[in-house]
Amino acid sequence: MSLTAVLQIIWSLSALGLIVLVLLHSPKGDGLGGLGGQAQLFTSTKSAETTLNRVTWALTAIFMGMTVILSSNWLPK
Repeated sequence: MSLTAVLQIIWSLSALGLIVLVLLHSPKGDGLGGLGGQAQLFTSTKSAETTLNRVTWALTAIFMGMTVILSSNWLPK
């Protein structure tokens, strides 16, 4: 297995992780749930939100770094 293939696997896993983590984030606005009083039904704790933000930023950095490395042709063929 070549270095490029390993980096592509890491890149793909970070992309999937980012998709999942973004979907797990709580919405900033109440949206239509605020009309019926259901906005506070699924609240998360402050520490869980902070951890989720940190993991999301870390995966974003990994994804962007892998994107630059894979697209710049710095790796041997």
